[in-house]
Amino acid sequence: MTKNSHTAIRQSLEKRIQSGEWSLGDRIPDEIDLSQEYGCARTTVNRALQALANDGFVVRKRKGGTRVNPLPVRQAKFDIPIIREQVEATGSVYRHHVTEKAIASPTPSIRTRLRLGHDDETLYMETMHFADEQPFAFEMRWINTIAVPSVFNAPFDRLSANEWLVQTMPFSSGDVEFSAVNADRRVARALGTKPGTAIFSINRTTWLGDRFITAMTLFHRAGFQLYTKL
Repeated sequence: MTKNSHTAIRQSLEKRIQSGEWSLGDRIPDEIDLSQEYGCARTTVNRALQALANDGFVVRKRKGGTRVNPLPVRQAKFDIPIIREQVEATGSVYRHHVTEKAIASPTPSIRTRLRLGHDDETLYMETMHFADEQPFAFEMRWINTIAVPSVFNAPFDRLSANEWLVQTMPFSSGDVEFSAVNADRRVARALGTKPGTAIFSINRTTWLGDRFITAMTLFHRAGFQLYTKL
């Protein structure tokens, strides 16, 4: 594969999007400018951009140019909610607190979900989400630092990992699992309930192209109801 083939250019542009060179919604250079930059024909750039559009990385409009997909959430079958917005929609005051943050070797199940090798590590985080200072949800999250190197500079003191990733990290696909589980001692203690209490749980994994971004498990307080639109 030559460095100026449409496949190589597509991969290069994808990496530039992943690195944050262009933010969500940003217009990227025109085909003519990119063809000059990569030293190739405009048709080659066109094929690369079309491939990115087919995978959901960019949105192309005849008179509007090509932009990094500003709303990857809208292409998901299930919108990824921002927990702060869920709390504030009830009229409550939101707060989050990171209780644990460390580079860690993922569990076998997480390693499988993120398609990681045995030597790969993740940024592991545990976060409490509060509504009017009462536990609203307990989050356990693993972030693939290879796919999201900017995570080390993320302002998690101001934004939860949930909100930061939704706002800054495009994704092309994902899977989500909903279940009712009985809270173990650890989860029950975090949510201020009794062990064995039935609670709502979400397992979600997202990826961008062939790079898996994050896997998380979210436990909501007893009585939580999820609303979404079809």
